[in-house]
Parts: sequence; C-alpha cells; structure tokens
Amino acid sequence: MTQEQKASRSVAGIAGIVAAGTLISKVVGLVRQQAIAAAFGLGVVADAYQYAYVIPGFLLILLGGINGPFHSAIVSVLAKRRQEEAAPLVETITTLVGAILLVLTVILVLFSGNLIDLVAPGLNKLPQGGMIKAIAIQQLQIMAPMAILAGLIGIGFGTLNAANLFWLPSISPLFSSITVIIGLGVLWLQLGNKITAPENAVLGGVVLAVGTLAGALLQWIVQLVAQARAGMGSFRLRFNIKQPGVSEVMKIMGPATISSGMLQINLWVILFFASGIPSAASAIASAGLLVQTPLGIISNMILVPLLPIFSKLTDPKDWDDLKLRIRQGLILSAFTMLPLGALMITLAVPIVRVVYERGAFQKAESQLVSSLLVAYGTGMFVYLARDILVRVFYALGDGDTPFRISSVNIFLNVLLAFFFINVLDLGAPGLVLTTVGVNLSSTLMLLWLLNRRLNGLPWQQWGLPILGLTAGSIVAGAASYGTLEVLQRFLGTNGLPIQLLQLSLAGLVGISVFAVIAAWMKLPEVNIFVSRLRQRFLRR
Repeated sequence: MTQEQKASRSVAGIAGIVAAGTLISKVVGLVRQQAIAAAFGLGVVADAYQYAYVIPGFLLILLGGINGPFHSAIVSVLAKRRQEEAAPLVETITTLVGAILLVLTVILVLFSGNLIDLVAPGLNKLPQGGMIKAIAIQQLQIMAPMAILAGLIGIGFGTLNAANLFWLPSISPLFSSITVIIGLGVLWLQLGNKITAPENAVLGGVVLAVGTLAGALLQWIVQLVAQARAGMGSFRLRFNIKQPGVSEVMKIMGPATISSGMLQINLWVILFFASGIPSAASAIASAGLLVQTPLGIISNMILVPLLPIFSKLTDPKDWDDLKLRIRQGLILSAFTMLPLGALMITLAVPIVRVVYERGAFQKAESQLVSSLLVAYGTGMFVYLARDILVRVFYALGDGDTPFRISSVNIFLNVLLAFFFINVLDLGAPGLVLTTVGVNLSSTLMLLWLLNRRLNGLPWQQWGLPILGLTAGSIVAGAASYGTLEVLQRFLGTNGLPIQLLQLSLAGLVGISVFAVIAAWMKLPEVNIFVSRLRQRFLRR
C-alpha cells in the first residue's frame, strides 16, 4: 500500500522485532516480581511498595510507556515530517515537558504523606497499616524523580520509533527490572532468611524504591544515547515554543495524557477500595503482572507497527483503507487475547503456583492470586481492543473523544467497585471485575463514536470473525481444563516438576484446539500475520 512505502519494514517484520524485545523485557519483569514475591510474599513491604508505586508507576505507564500518549503524539507528528525537523522539535518538547514534571517531582516529595493517605485511606483500619504507611511514604519520596524520567522516556520511545528504531525501545524497560533484582539479590546475601523480619522491613522498602529509581534512570540514559546517534535530538534545552510542530504535538499530547490519566485514575480507585482488604494490593499486582506480561508483548506487536499507518490514513479518501487496518488490529487482538484469556481462566491455579509459590509466597497466597487471575482473564480482549481504538482517534488528531469517555468511566468505575465490594462482597476479585467492566464500556463507546466519525463501520465483517474466535476460545479453554483434571487425578498436584508438566500439557492441548479452529475459519489477517512471522523467525 502507498501509505506504507515510507516504512522500511512491514507490519509483521516490525511486530517480530517488537515481540522479541518486549518478550525479553516482560520475562525479566516477571522475574523481578517473582523475586519480590519470594522475598516478601504478600506482606508489609510488598503492600507498601504497591501503594508507593501508584503515582510513579502511573506516570511511567502514562507518560513513559510504549503506546502511551507521549509516544503516540510524537510518532503521529514526526511520521509526517522530514528528519531534519525532528531534532529541534524533540529537544523543545523535552525541555517543556521536563520543566513541568520537575515541579511535579517537588510536589511528590513535599506531600508524600498526604498522597499516601489519598491513595490508601483504608490502611488505618488494618493491624499493620501504620507500618505499611510509613514505608510507603519513604518509598514515594525516593521514587519521586521518576516523574521527570517518565516523560523523557515516553518522548524517547516515540522519537526512536519515528526513526524506524524498534529494538531498543522494546528492550529498554528490562533495565528497570534488572536493578531491582540486583538490589534484592544483594539484600538477600546480607540478610538471608531474615529478609522478612519486621526489623528489616524499612530496609527492604528502601532497596525496592532505590532499585526502581535507578532502573528508570538507566532506561532513559540508554535511550538518549541511541536518540542522539540517530540524529533525532540530544539532551539540549530549547525554549522555541513557536517552532513548527510543537503546538501540534501539544494538541495531541495534552488531551491524550489526560485521557490516559483517567484510565490510571481508575487504578487509583481500585487501590482505594483495596486498601481495606488485607494483601489485596500486592495480590492484584502479582496477578496483574501475569496478565501484563503476555498482554504487553502482544499489544506492542500489534499497536507499534499500526500506529504510524493509522496516522497516514486519516484523509477521508483513505478511510476504507483505515477501516481495513482497524479490522486487522481488532482481529489480531481477538486471535491472541481470547484464547489467552481462556487459558488464564482454566489454568489459573497451576500458573500461579509455578510462577510464584516459593519462599515467603505459599499456598494461601496462590489461592488469592489465582482468583484474581481468573477475573483478569475475562477481559483481556477488550483491554487491547480499547487501546487500538484509542490510537485511531489519536491518529485522527482527536484526543478529546477518548478523554470524554475516560471521564465518564471514572464514575462507572466507582459505582462498579462499590457494587462488587460493598453489595456483592466479592473481595479482591470484585476489584478486577470492575476494571474489566470499565474497559468493556470504553470499547463499546469508542466503537459507536468511531462509527459516526468514519461514516459507518462494517459491523458484520468485524463482528462475525470475533464471535467465531470467541467460540473457539471457549472450546479451547474447556479442552485445556479437561486435560488438567485428568492429569491431576493421575499425577497429583504437588511438586514443581509435576505442576509444570501439567501446565504445559494442558496449555498445549488448549492452544492446539484453538489453532485448528482458527485455521478452519481462514481469516486473511491471521493467515498473513502468522505466515510472515513464521518466515521471519524460521528463515536461515
């Protein structure tokens, strides 16, 4: 297609690069979570870290994440400009964003106690709530500079992708994990089994916070070096706000940041209610990472290569091609997320036991995290589908529509959380179901508004394949569950080798069943995508 000629790599080729880099980063991130769980279980230090990380993590995901608003705004604007215009524009945006976020960093340090009270008011009701709060305040003060680093990392992601560099942005998040793992390793060598002792809780919290901050700093430095080598700007202060492109970036970045921020505010609502439930915060984090690991890999495979293409198909004469690309994104999301969600639901217990159950993380913790993983599995497709649709609006230069939808869904989030926790008394799983409900609502509203914006969508051409993939995923999940039941009856459930064998065989059966059904459906998007990935990874 003519819109793709500027890119030197195909969608599948870029997806392969992004998948490989993101896979490495996500696996290392999972190892980091395993290290935290083994060291502290779902105890005081782990809980405190989750509350302290709410704002720094919110900013890192919001501003510094691949497919975040900073990344999307930079890619959308730079994709339409010549390379010689890039460096001054990027340096100006970096200067403006850095100045704003410096002020925010000072605020985080000065008002850390108030912010923890706001994030986790229910801590005062818990037996160890005072200690959790004290550790969380100290951790937040240490991690406050991540506010600045988050913005710089996000700009770097977008700049490198616009320069057709995908490997480093995909792999760079692993630095944040490596520093935490190293910090915990040194702490374990010093304290041994006493790492969970109450007198070492403060030290453990400091190590987690310092390791997290050091990782973000290292991630930004590595990106900055690559950015400078690509001629896309260095660490140079520029205040030329009248430069062409600055207002265009800000026009997208401002509403997009607020809109994406609304989604993260929903996370704050979840933790607000979680603060009154023992171990809920750390359990949600542990289950969430099991979901985010494959979800992050697959979302980057799909979103990163499609975003520049969306941006080049915004002219009304190109809307038919744009609709085809949107369908491609949605079909690939369903093809990957629906069976994955089915396997998460049916294999939740063995997944959690294999990944986490060691050290301070025992069977009781596994049961709690497994129940959350089941709830997460029900909403994996709408999570990614919503992200695709949001990026379409960004490409159209419309950051206001996702913002308005996110604003409405904040109230829905509060209502659902109150209903699931205080009315149905579902506990921590109810909080995850709240997130699923909000994502579903966002997806439906975005589809409805996009239908009006693009003068109609081919509902039948989009809906029937997704329904077919849904049915196939249900069948695959049932096959996987049946296989697991038979294996457990004959082999028992104790021992890591047995658990790993059962998980592997049951998962393989489920994937095989779904693959047969998907092949029978003969979806062109899936066939081409799989074929090109196979050519890339199997070629000699």
